[in-house]
Amino acid sequence: MAEVQEQVRGPQPGARKKPVPPEDTHAEAYYYVKQMQARTPMVVVLTDGEVLRGTIEWYDRDCIKLTRSNAPNLLLYKASIKYLHKDENGSNGNRAIEPELEHAGREQE
Repeated sequence: MAEVQEQVRGPQPGARKKPVPPEDTHAEAYYYVKQMQARTPMVVVLTDGEVLRGTIEWYDRDCIKLTRSNAPNLLLYKASIKYLHKDENGSNGNRAIEPELEHAGREQE
């Protein structure tokens, strides 16, 4: 019953509300800048399963530019990116299909 009365009366004058969290934490921008400065080899997996490798040259609100050594550079819309991560093998410019998706394509044949 006391809880209902508090809700009806509203917050007490001495009670503080939690501050609203920031809308943008800038974590995405920090990650891109860190990888660009270090020229970290990256793996970018697209929503259709295609895997691209290269380094991030620049980014903006909607796109990233992926620089590849043995293939043309690409401008990728962020909406088409499923996820990205550091390339453990460090190979730039190759393109491949995710192994799970490659097997799925064979099963349909």
